Amino acid sequence: MSTTDALAFWDDVYAARPPAGDPRPNARLTETVTGLPAGDALDLGCGEGGDALWLAGQGWRVTATDISAVAVERLASLARSHGLGDRVTPVRADLHTSFPPGAFDLVCAHYLHTPCALDRATVLRSAAHALRPGGRLLVVDHGSAAPWSWDQDPDTRYPSPREVAAGIELDPATWTVERADAPRRIATGPDGRTAEVTDHVLLIRRAA
Repeated sequence: MSTTDALAFWDDVYAARPPAGDPRPNARLTETVTGLPAGDALDLGCGEGGDALWLAGQGWRVTATDISAVAVERLASLARSHGLGDRVTPVRADLHTSFPPGAFDLVCAHYLHTPCALDRATVLRSAAHALRPGGRLLVVDHGSAAPWSWDQDPDTRYPSPREVAAGIELDPATWTVERADAPRRIATGPDGRTAEVTDHVLLIRRAA
């Protein structure tokens, strides 16, 4: 799938959803970040911006990227309406071709799954190298498919957090895996339905 096709796919995904007036942050983000000192954060695959807005509300300066222009434009509008326009920088970016510049105290990638071409290991390796000393990379993947997910392929395999960590190939002398587990939670979909899902959570910290 070309970049043009990928952009069209994700624009269609977001355009099919009604705009979220107050999108919720992901539970794994709030439980991980609460209590950390605010700094510079990078949100990879920000969607409509629940994580970016929550981080900004906690005092973080957030660069939020997504391949979908629809998602980025919605986030920009929400950031302004929430009085957070000075703390959230929405950027349309195709991670298949480039990685956002800068150094960050936190990089988060929630559900960075796509049917489009994307070398996730390279993206996550770049994310780890973009961390400042002491910074953290939070990767939260699907461990199961929710009923409203665009991916309903029964043959989909969900790599474990340890497999994801191994695929990034980071030097353990510099990066430490602080968390790698598969908790379950009750999720709420865009139409209000709920379902129990599994998250694969990986938290990596760069040495101070």
